[in-house]
Amino acid sequence: MAKVSFYLFEKSPERQVDSTCRLCRKILREPQRIWLYSADPALQRALDERLWSFDAGSFIPHGIDEPTAQVCISAQLPTENDWIVFNFNEQALEQFAKFSHIIEIIENHETAKQLGREKYKQYRRLGIEPQTHKL
Repeated sequence: MAKVSFYLFEKSPERQVDSTCRLCRKILREPQRIWLYSADPALQRALDERLWSFDAGSFIPHGIDEPTAQVCISAQLPTENDWIVFNFNEQALEQFAKFSHIIEIIENHETAKQLGREKYKQYRRLGIEPQTHKL
């Protein structure tokens, strides 16, 4: 069964894009593949730009709609199941069992927190007990 983790920013004003880059860098220390799932073209561009410039010493290798890349940004879900999926859409991923890990990043503002609460409830209804990491 897939693991679902919520990263909840309670005090930090860090933007979702920056926290995504930080988590990607940490996850990629192990041989993992990351799928950044977003239907929002503006967020896709922001993720793409930030992944290039996040770390002054190196960039995080990635591609848009390139499932052969170690990090893929896409509006579609992967067809293979060995991905860690960052879900940037407004609904919980009902296909959770297909993926090794689903990550939800919740920014520190009321709209994001409300959406996060709804997604958390959706996962619970699907029989998943998400882990919450407060930052």
